[in-house]
Amino acid sequence: MTADSELAVTGEGVTAPQGFEAAGVAAGLKSTGKPDVAVVVNRGPLKAGAAVFTSNRAKANPILWSQQAIRDGVVEAVVLNSGGANCFTGSFGFQTTHQTAERAAEILQVSPGDVLVCSTGLIGTGDETFRAKVLAGTEAALAELSPDGGIAASEAIMTTDSHAKRAVVTRDGWTIGGMAKGAGMLAPGLATMLVVVTTDAVLDAKELDTALRRATAVTFDRLDSDGCMSTNDQVTLLASGASGIRPDLDEFALALTELCADLAQQLQGDAEGASHDITIQVTHAASVADAVEVGRSVARNNLFKTAIFGNDPNWGRVLAAIGTTQASFDPYAVDVSFNGVRLCSAGAPDRPRDEVDLTPRPTLVVIDLKAGDAEATILTNDLTHDYVHENSAYSS
Repeated sequence: MTADSELAVTGEGVTAPQGFEAAGVAAGLKSTGKPDVAVVVNRGPLKAGAAVFTSNRAKANPILWSQQAIRDGVVEAVVLNSGGANCFTGSFGFQTTHQTAERAAEILQVSPGDVLVCSTGLIGTGDETFRAKVLAGTEAALAELSPDGGIAASEAIMTTDSHAKRAVVTRDGWTIGGMAKGAGMLAPGLATMLVVVTTDAVLDAKELDTALRRATAVTFDRLDSDGCMSTNDQVTLLASGASGIRPDLDEFALALTELCADLAQQLQGDAEGASHDITIQVTHAASVADAVEVGRSVARNNLFKTAIFGNDPNWGRVLAAIGTTQASFDPYAVDVSFNGVRLCSAGAPDRPRDEVDLTPRPTLVVIDLKAGDAEATILTNDLTHDYVHENSAYSS
């Protein structure tokens, strides 16, 4: 990824709202010696939380733990580690997650069931050394908690990310802040990658859950970088109520969606090996579901993605991809445009391909189905040599 293509990283992230402390430390999980354990703590007065998780049936131990812990809507803290997914590590792995929550709870003097745990890294690895480093890192991070610790926390959750992702949205008297990690295995299933979002607004757990599902449905759930769904994906939303202000729920959901969209775009811009950030807009669909299905069929089409890598506006590959869906439309009535140039009209050639310039990183593909009034946007990226190399050497 080139420096001039990076989206701006905004503010302190999770510690921008009042009532939160965070930290990030190096516990030795990464061979690079970089930070790899992060903690976000809600100091209240409210301790409300909500979360959405990967819909992959293969779930990592932290997901299994956190799905149980979130049920009462009370979250005191989130502990996150990079450098190991703690997935398919048997009962030992679940005990490691449980002990992580217990260690954090003991130090914070809260219930272990109110501590969520997140992990990211290589699947199928984990031993006594891994457990010892996670537990020691949790202790060290909790000892360094600070209202200014959001930057360090966002750096500690990175794996193949080239830079940290943070965002802040401020409204009249209340704030939302967030951090995210993710550069590969980005495909939707309620949530994508690891994300922690905080707010000092006064909202209960049920309201947070409603707003979070509205926001993720149109942001993270429509980021489809490589069609590969992780075992560890989790988006967590915490509310401290420290502002003392109760916002209108619709207003809060809109602000939350804005923040999640910002983070999703940062994740798209840092996708492994990508040279193009591709926005696929599907218009005039019979339903939103149809628009999403059509957009995702293109986002997951390797022939299309390699064409974009080669700066080839191959609209035929778009039509071939959308023809595999069950969406309601006439393939011979569809228009397809690349970067503002309509190359296909009513299923036939329109403008010459050489009128399209695909050398810039941002790439816009518009698919007009002419079947209704619904629309949806899917974010993806191209498939490059660097992506293949990075993922072929990931565990080496």
